[in-house]
Amino acid sequence: MTFVLAFCMIFSLFSIQAPAQAAGFTDVPSRALNEVNYLVQGGVVQGSSPTVFNPDQTITRAEAAAFVGRAIQLNGTKRQTRFNDVDPGSFASGYIESIAAKGIMSGASNGKFSPGKLVTRGEMAVIIAKAFGHTGNAETALMNLGIASGMGNGSFGSAQTITRADFAVFLARAINPAFRLKQNITFSSNMKSTTNGLNIRTGPSTSYPSVGKIAAGTSVTGAFLVGGWMFVKAGNTTGFISMYYLTGSSGSGTVTQPTTPPSTGTDSRLQSQTIIIDPGHGGTDPGAVNGSLREKDVVLNVGLKVNKLLEQTPFKVKMTRSTDTFIKLTDRSTFAKNNKGNVFVSIHVNSVNSSSTSGTETFYYAAGNPHVSDSKLLSSKIQARMLEAWNLKDRGIKKGNFSVLRENNMPAALAELGFISNSSDAAKMTNEAALSKMSIAIYNGILDYYKAKGYDINKLYK
Repeated sequence: MTFVLAFCMIFSLFSIQAPAQAAGFTDVPSRALNEVNYLVQGGVVQGSSPTVFNPDQTITRAEAAAFVGRAIQLNGTKRQTRFNDVDPGSFASGYIESIAAKGIMSGASNGKFSPGKLVTRGEMAVIIAKAFGHTGNAETALMNLGIASGMGNGSFGSAQTITRADFAVFLARAINPAFRLKQNITFSSNMKSTTNGLNIRTGPSTSYPSVGKIAAGTSVTGAFLVGGWMFVKAGNTTGFISMYYLTGSSGSGTVTQPTTPPSTGTDSRLQSQTIIIDPGHGGTDPGAVNGSLREKDVVLNVGLKVNKLLEQTPFKVKMTRSTDTFIKLTDRSTFAKNNKGNVFVSIHVNSVNSSSTSGTETFYYAAGNPHVSDSKLLSSKIQARMLEAWNLKDRGIKKGNFSVLRENNMPAALAELGFISNSSDAAKMTNEAALSKMSIAIYNGILDYYKAKGYDINKLYK
């Protein structure tokens, strides 16, 4: 389907499902009617009442954060933020914290976000460009894409404040090319669907209607991401599909790729949590060795399996290494900090001169660590699950002065699966079924930690 047809298709949907005014609002001007309808349909924008949108009211930074945060599926749970002038109970507090963590909006050096400050057109351009992954000069990028337009005098009007209606128009255009002033989208990412009866939707959430279904294994081409949804072309149909149901190149675009089915009801706070998986050693450092069995290979195998499990959840997951590469110890903790990790799990196997020594143990760092109690909790949960998996001797959780634990600034645990120097332990390290079982154990141990911290993760257990 061409973009013109797609545009008409979406508008025809609106004409069937919406009243003469946007979503029941009686004050939305015709120039913004379809865009506001579209955003309301996806739960992106709200009015001050069921009938009042206040389209001519200048948008505040708090409202902009909430609008954009909802559009790209950030965690909007009301909570304490890094800013001293944002009330934790504010409607926008969760989105403000999430959007700041993403680097889309920031505060001043005095720790203030200024939630009530009015947004200018220039600021709008920067916010939308960052949120949707557009590089270069923000105003130029948005105009080239047909998302924004200039003023009558030929300027962009950067210093002028922007109304709620105009912000909604630009946001709808950023999400869906059908609303844009130019139709120059390139579909360059090759992917396939992974399930039958997969809906292609008019917008990036299950709130939007389906415009078609495709079977498992259907080839699609993607253009860009909005949150965890890819704008795709499948045959003659264009629309959005959750990346959870696509495999292949994800292409360029915005924010994060989801790893859980949309609308599962899982704790939304998990989306803001990043798990760092650190398979020890690698490359020129084989770690402990027993014949042809090398620690670096065993722990990478397990780490990749844990990573794959976590990719099926709302968590974000990063690996210090995913190939046979040498990584310095200090670079591992630096990687975790640079990726704003919330939990760090390093995976190793033990070795001693005595072949009779066996067992599983987990370490945490205690000296001067601000996360001692959480590190100990994480270690205990992982240790308990690992013992169930391989049923080896319980060597306990212990304090350990290891660089990857000592130099980290987040709850961190170092898991020793077993002794490669022990024939019984080593036999498990060569058995794929046993390694898979251990991977699930570490994964479930991480979930146990989050459960103990008050998160709802019951649906995620393996």
